[in-house]
Amino acid sequence: MRIEAYTQVQQIYNTRKAAKTETAKKASFADQVQISSKGKDIQTAKQAVNAAADIREDVTAPIKTAIDNGTYSVDEESFAAKLYHKYYNEMR
Repeated sequence: MRIEAYTQVQQIYNTRKAAKTETAKKASFADQVQISSKGKDIQTAKQAVNAAADIREDVTAPIKTAIDNGTYSVDEESFAAKLYHKYYNEMR
């Protein structure tokens, strides 16, 4: 019985096995992401909304000035009518 021959075969087998694992490591792939044009449009719209101010100063500034001066008045009847119509239409 020749043990040397078995050792030589074992050495060849281990060498090939190591070569396969190195090749497998080199052939790894990277993940890729592709965003559709619709997705890009949505992203652009979100950026525009985030860049916009939360409060429209051109609308609120005159009201704020009138409140500070004490000249702002609310028509109670008009307010009540609008409030009634809003909630009456929602209940239907």
